[in-house]
Amino acid sequence: MTRIGLSTASVYPESSAHAFTWASRLGYDAVEVMVGIDALSQQVSAVRQLSDHHEIPISAVHAPCLLFTQRVWGLEPWGKLERSAEMAEAVGAEVVVVHPPFRWQREYAAGFVDGIAALEASTGIAFAVENMYPWRASSRRGMEMYAPGWDPSTEPYAHTAIDLSHAAIAASDPIEMAVRMGSRLTHVHLTDGTGSAKDEHLVPGRGVMRAAEFLTHVADSGFSGDVVVEINTRKATTREQRETDLRESLEFAREHFAVSA
Repeated sequence: MTRIGLSTASVYPESSAHAFTWASRLGYDAVEVMVGIDALSQQVSAVRQLSDHHEIPISAVHAPCLLFTQRVWGLEPWGKLERSAEMAEAVGAEVVVVHPPFRWQREYAAGFVDGIAALEASTGIAFAVENMYPWRASSRRGMEMYAPGWDPSTEPYAHTAIDLSHAAIAASDPIEMAVRMGSRLTHVHLTDGTGSAKDEHLVPGRGVMRAAEFLTHVADSGFSGDVVVEINTRKATTREQRETDLRESLEFAREHFAVSA
């Protein structure tokens, strides 16, 4: 059964520990750990203790592959993925979420597709490659900053992930992308965007990405992975405002992830 999870990134600048508290309090089914948001997120024992304490499972580990986490767990990208798989196995998660390489990571990018397949074979962990987007400063055409590309549906990955905020920046239809992925779609980051050049990570339903239709399509297609809320609550000025956004996102997911009649 598909679980509705909460990404620890959704409560930043609060810590990963706060994310588990929020998830438990609001009734989320699981937590996705974004490695690198805070020091605790890098510690397997601490993450496992949080999961046990709150009696909430960990659905996925997000590898530290963002620009601002480039130095987390060293500089060698394959080493980061191996450690992510080790954490996933230790905490009971079956998925590691990973971004495509940056174009300047030439050696890593050149062997990425085959390397991901080899990692999955050796670890038994699914590496869900997430859609990204061209970089742009405005509405003008963007620069291709990922290799072999920002759209994982065009590569033979066994497991993929869709993020609606990333799709908004790329002006990509997430339903069409899901169709191309088919059964390879393993993981969903539920959020929203308006199509601006900024990675907004809005509460689902507050953007233009037809998040409700997307969830219904995914449910109808027999999707059996996890749907994880990954929103930006940094502008929340009070805990009440953050709680409203987190609760609304959970309710949105549960309302719309349903097989249509």
